[in-house]
Amino acid sequence: MSYQSLHLERDGPTAILTLNRPEKLNALDQQLTCEFHIALDEVAAGFPDIRVLILTGEGRGFCSGADVCDFAETLSPLKNQTMDHGPDPMQSEAPSDESILTVGPHIQRIPQPVVAAINGVAAGAGLAIALACDIRISSEQGRFSAVFIRRSLVPDNGCSYLLPAVTGMGVALEMALTGRIYGARWALQVGLANMVVSADDLMGEAKALAAEISSNPPLAVRATKQLMTSHIPDIYRIARLEHEANGASADSEDRREAALSFIEKRQPIYKGI
Repeated sequence: MSYQSLHLERDGPTAILTLNRPEKLNALDQQLTCEFHIALDEVAAGFPDIRVLILTGEGRGFCSGADVCDFAETLSPLKNQTMDHGPDPMQSEAPSDESILTVGPHIQRIPQPVVAAINGVAAGAGLAIALACDIRISSEQGRFSAVFIRRSLVPDNGCSYLLPAVTGMGVALEMALTGRIYGARWALQVGLANMVVSADDLMGEAKALAAEISSNPPLAVRATKQLMTSHIPDIYRIARLEHEANGASADSEDRREAALSFIEKRQPIYKGI
């Protein structure tokens, strides 16, 4: 299948999925989100010929989260003090299985182990996507942020479970409550990254790891992934609970101020309303 916003290629038994919106640091808009889900289904259907998936980004970003500018016009009427801001793709009645809010859970659902080759910023939903992968290799340029709080949101894509599961509750709460940006070496120290390598070595290391995994019996690899992640609750249910939690701020002044200040590149002014 031909894709516009990502590349999907084969390298022997390894599939490589590259998000391809480098001018937006591979932020998820509706087009990329739709293609992401389709590509994951294509990879899953290729098992056992496709035994491992490598996920990475084109350019300087791994994935910078949801593309706020993709729905900027739904927020612009606020300047005229009207509440009629139209449909927001982040605020549908419930996240469907092919929503921007369920890319992370979809990654976890496919049978193949997924290796994240984190080439740059992984923020918001991009952080959640990295956490949904089974193994994370970061380049020295890797940057990690649970930026949700700075958009007047709670974590999504299962991140509210996966982040403390990977890093521990203290680190997870620090990330989630501050929205700070952390470097690759810090991520390695707290277990967010399995290894950190140079940018030039990133894909080579990811492919070598994928080849090592692929050399093992595919049915045993699949079963091992399933068993070792079986403690994870229904990740789709978690995504729905996150969505409900975000509902409280969906029509708040602070939620719109967070998005508009980001778009307008200024400091936000929050009022708690």
